[in-house]
Amino acid sequence: MKKNISIIGSGFSALAASCYLAKAGNNVTIYEKNTTVGGRARQFKKDGFTFDIGPTWYWMPDVFEKFFADFDKTPSDYYDLIKLNPAYSVYFGENDFISIEDTLEKICKAFEKEEKGSSVKLRMFIAEAQDNYNIAIKDLVYRPGVSPLELVTPVTMKKIGQFFSTISKEVRKEFKNERLVAILEFPVLFLGAKASNTPAFYSFMNYADFGLGTFHPKDGMYSVILAMKSLAEELGVTIHTQQNVEKIIVENKKAVGIQVNGTNVSSDLVLSGADYHHTETLLDNIHRQYSEKYWDKKIFAPSSLLFYVGFDKKIENVEHHTLFFDVDFAKHAQAIYDTPQWPDDPLFYASFPSKTDDNAAPEGKEAGIFLIPLAPGLSDTPELRENYFNKIMTRFEKLTNQEVKNFVIFKESFCVNDFIEQYNSYKGNAYGLANTLFQTAFLRPKLKSKKVKNLYFTGQLSVPGPGVPPSLISGKLTAQLIEKYSN
Repeated sequence: MKKNISIIGSGFSALAASCYLAKAGNNVTIYEKNTTVGGRARQFKKDGFTFDIGPTWYWMPDVFEKFFADFDKTPSDYYDLIKLNPAYSVYFGENDFISIEDTLEKICKAFEKEEKGSSVKLRMFIAEAQDNYNIAIKDLVYRPGVSPLELVTPVTMKKIGQFFSTISKEVRKEFKNERLVAILEFPVLFLGAKASNTPAFYSFMNYADFGLGTFHPKDGMYSVILAMKSLAEELGVTIHTQQNVEKIIVENKKAVGIQVNGTNVSSDLVLSGADYHHTETLLDNIHRQYSEKYWDKKIFAPSSLLFYVGFDKKIENVEHHTLFFDVDFAKHAQAIYDTPQWPDDPLFYASFPSKTDDNAAPEGKEAGIFLIPLAPGLSDTPELRENYFNKIMTRFEKLTNQEVKNFVIFKESFCVNDFIEQYNSYKGNAYGLANTLFQTAFLRPKLKSKKVKNLYFTGQLSVPGPGVPPSLISGKLTAQLIEKYSN
């Protein structure tokens, strides 16, 4: 039977779910509080410059292909994909960097140059990572986190040790060179936790990095959002922006609608792609599954301080994606996870989309996105933002051997307060709930409410976890649960 379904939010997971639910014949309406769709993956334009506000990395192209294939489409029906070479480079000191190129063969050469014999170990490590990728991405992550038994298969039983070891242990067992260790530990940062807290099984992220490569959708990640919006509308989804959902209406323990901008909208079913913690505050206490104490004990992925900068010249000695690991990684990680505070010497990441994409900046100019990972819940002031901008620009100039500060046309920043204000993000987190051992699969907040019938959730605080590809998968999983349980 056709259902009237109201969806809160329009990020990757909400848009994905809307497509599946509309394809199944439901009347689907999305309510987005901001002026444009995309959730955390919106776009910012100024003076001829274009920036992705949120995600800038396009990894796991197979997940995107699988999503569009479910609707007899391909990504190329909507956007052009460019494979980056180098995928990224990593600075360790002044004029001292390692470039990660676009094939494993080339990456092995770079490793061998750093540490003799390391390429042999790298091939073995990536072969294992590929095996994990095939198990995880082609099977495990497409399970809804309803039961612990979802993780128990003949294949995973053989890998059980990898759930109780960590990425950090496995990497350090094989590689002694700290620079190579840092590069191999980097991909799990996308999962939101330290490598020393992330199960070794998640080495599949290394295969995503070295095996599949890094891509850039022409005109930025927002092209993917626009593609999903087009697909949703083709399937009959109605999308309303500037519609703030203030309450989920429950009668007899059943979701029967939402209150939007003061008006009640009746629905057969409510699905939230908004921040999970925030969504539960839209319910009366009695209908909430998780207490404040529950959320407070969870390990959240970092927040971020971001800068979107227009430069009045081309920036040299950097790639489209460039990481700056010239300071103590462990110290910065401690400031994020162990004793939350602003880091003294932060690692940071920079993206220059105009290196690949002419549309990102006017001719002869450069668009720069700078990101510092931070602990969620920190105090966020204009003075702190300015101080950290100066810190990283001074280092950037020294490391890349060029002057850039005097060529800044404008800069806009985005930090903890903005994540809270624009996305209702719990403690201003940027990437959701970290994928640690005790926050994996069935141990994450549920896609289906245990207390309210016909209320569902999707997104990075739920199953399968943080990141863009997992968000697409989350939307599919929730849509499947709805089909299964709400008839």
